Amino acid sequence: MNALAVKPRPVLQPPALVAHADWSIDPRKRSMARAVRMANGNYLALAPEPVSNLDDLFARLKAASGVGETAFVGFDFPLGVPLAYAKSARLDRFMTALPKFGRGAWKHFYDPANSEDEISPKRPFYPNRPGGTRRQQLIDALKLSGANELFRQCDHPTDLRSAANPMFWTMGAQQVGKAAISGWRDLIAPALRQDQTLHIWPFDGRLTELLTRPGITVAETYPGEVYGHLKLQIAASNKSKLNMDHRREDASRLLGWANENNVQLSAALASDIRDGFGDSSDGEDRFDATVGLFGMLNVIFGHRTSGEPATPVVRQIEGWILGLDAKTLKSPAR
Repeated sequence: MNALAVKPRPVLQPPALVAHADWSIDPRKRSMARAVRMANGNYLALAPEPVSNLDDLFARLKAASGVGETAFVGFDFPLGVPLAYAKSARLDRFMTALPKFGRGAWKHFYDPANSEDEISPKRPFYPNRPGGTRRQQLIDALKLSGANELFRQCDHPTDLRSAANPMFWTMGAQQVGKAAISGWRDLIAPALRQDQTLHIWPFDGRLTELLTRPGITVAETYPGEVYGHLKLQIAASNKSKLNMDHRREDASRLLGWANENNVQLSAALASDIRDGFGDSSDGEDRFDATVGLFGMLNVIFGHRTSGEPATPVVRQIEGWILGLDAKTLKSPAR
């Protein structure tokens, strides 16, 4: 056997339904794009729609996928916590801790601290309001050794994008803390308490295994990462997803990717893509919902591996961003 031969990627069982939600702390700006597997095995991608009610979201997706089938659902909020924080909070596994957050001894977990004195491992989000707040206060109160320990390994910059923001910081246009709060408190944790067929990647297993199980498999996504995977111009420093014209400049690439991968587009989605998703305030959300969906399909088709390192830190505590190749991280692997 040729020692230099490329090892084939694992074959993923195609889910009956693939969905990607662009998340926001404002429910009106949450958009979800879906793709359904057709009889010929190819996918039909549909135009983004509002996420709507969270109480029955997974039930709706499960019903849409069919009895005994799998729905693969991506959300662009963090799933997992930084290793240093987990040690400070004495957490061994994210999935064991998540249903407890907001209850009992952890009842204030989702309440952003008003002052430095209120920050603790059981109340790690900060600040509740702007004014006189610094990240160093968060670092000190959580007993971390430095700013680097606010990040998970997958949050660090890569060859394709800049660093994500630390999940416990809740101020600024790019903050992810409030998205994590709403995603965990209002959607994921309640669903885990009610549905034994809900699985969270990579904590509950490898993607190759999870996509063979009936029910829902959830993954963390990051459209900013997918921009690079699909070679979109929107990733350039002089481009912005807030600009309809800039979004429109990637229409030919998105349409071409769909054609190359035999993904049929609904007339509404094809029109959205060509139009840069319009000039309404939710255009950026619908754009990212679609890009994230294409990124998930890109992994299913084998163009990208799921990417998670085979380490207990990632699989039990920190989690991973779907499709992120650890070799592209600009920080040393742990």
